[in-house]
Amino acid sequence: MLVETKARVGVFAIALGAYLPQFPSLVPEFQAQYEAFKKLLPDTVELIDGGLVTTKELSQAAGDRFRSADVDLVILQLLTYATSYNMLPAVRDLDVPVVLVNLQKKLAPDYANTDTATWLGELYACGAVGEMVADLERAGKRHAVITGVVEGGDPHAQAELEDWCRAAQVRRRFRDTNLAQIGRPYPGMMDLYIDETNLYHRMWLYTKQFDWEKLWAIADDVADEAAIRAKAQDILDTFDIEGGGTAEKVWEMARYVVAFERWVKEEQIAFIASHYDGFAQGKAGVLDSMLIPAFSMLIKQGVACAVEGDIKVAMAMSILKTISGTGQLSEMYSIDFKEDICIIGHSGSGDADISAQKPTMKIVPVFHGKTGGGYLTQFYPHLGPVTYLGITQDRDGRFKFVAAEGVNEEGPIFTFGDTNMRTRFTCGARAFCDRWSEAGPTHHMAAASGRHIDTILKVAKIFNVPVDVITR
Repeated sequence: MLVETKARVGVFAIALGAYLPQFPSLVPEFQAQYEAFKKLLPDTVELIDGGLVTTKELSQAAGDRFRSADVDLVILQLLTYATSYNMLPAVRDLDVPVVLVNLQKKLAPDYANTDTATWLGELYACGAVGEMVADLERAGKRHAVITGVVEGGDPHAQAELEDWCRAAQVRRRFRDTNLAQIGRPYPGMMDLYIDETNLYHRMWLYTKQFDWEKLWAIADDVADEAAIRAKAQDILDTFDIEGGGTAEKVWEMARYVVAFERWVKEEQIAFIASHYDGFAQGKAGVLDSMLIPAFSMLIKQGVACAVEGDIKVAMAMSILKTISGTGQLSEMYSIDFKEDICIIGHSGSGDADISAQKPTMKIVPVFHGKTGGGYLTQFYPHLGPVTYLGITQDRDGRFKFVAAEGVNEEGPIFTFGDTNMRTRFTCGARAFCDRWSEAGPTHHMAAASGRHIDTILKVAKIFNVPVDVITR
């Protein structure tokens, strides 16, 4: 990604201190289990190590480290039974979920040959789970439980740990980067309007406002011909251009992409919501005509670029791109009642990573409903499972996720230059349209290849927002 972020995950393990002098063999046993456990966590996150906790004081010290690091998530390994004072001081002052990991060392007991130390050290992780959840509930903390086994490996537990780490990365991305608002939302699309201060308070995302006049001049000092030529080749490698493409044909576009990449890095921007409604003359016309493919090149590199000034769909695109690798802006386009299929898509910038074939680019004389004309891009999303995510707000400004899974099927699509998908939902097209619309998700949504609602639910728990799951 152009702007890199790395989630900070607090990790610690707990055991009852009273056991240790009674059974000295438990000390090296628990230390070895904790070291092995930390290696299960992916290197895509930064671990903030709270250590092996057996007393309230050690738990407080772990909490100090977690709070100082501003962790995005806490993962707690339950080694054996422990009282909740080993846990609560470490998480009391944090506003992030606590994932309780109950990994039993042995696949099954050897009943006849198990002594007390072996039972406590290798077979009793489950004993404290209910107590921990009860006290997290009383403390008002969000939580989740993963139960599994070490012996022989546990793909389910491993996948859950990695999924939580992906979800944590979303929080870090929102906290450490900025959203660029260029212009203002499309006039009259009141579902898109947003209070940027409320956005910062509730979702941790800071908005930087930019005028189009500054953006028209963004490439004025870009003169590195080698960099421009390399970016022109990148554009040609990404898109098939109607009528053929050459570096010279996309030279000016490449110059702007180089400038945008520099701007994104300097301003720490991971989200862009833009809309232009001017005269599209002079520099304004030049940039406006090539903005769709230029922003598509940013989306490919992890910067969520949303048309019509829609900040909320930029957030949804970023979430899906972060957790799945793809994030395409979409909306309900049409319904094929004969086939019971929803046609879903959008004009404008898109994500090349969602396309099963090379995206296409062509010039059109007019952008429908918008100023000017220029390059349109069309992407061809993968067939198979697809996830949709919308973000909306209630009357009090609280955010809500709206999510659905379906299947993209082969068949005819529109050919006038817009990305569109033929999605079948288990509930049927008519019911999906009713249920999705009743959730009030705004008219835009983000799309990603694959099934990702389980991860979206984890992201929602981290952000402490509700989720309406429409269909799976």
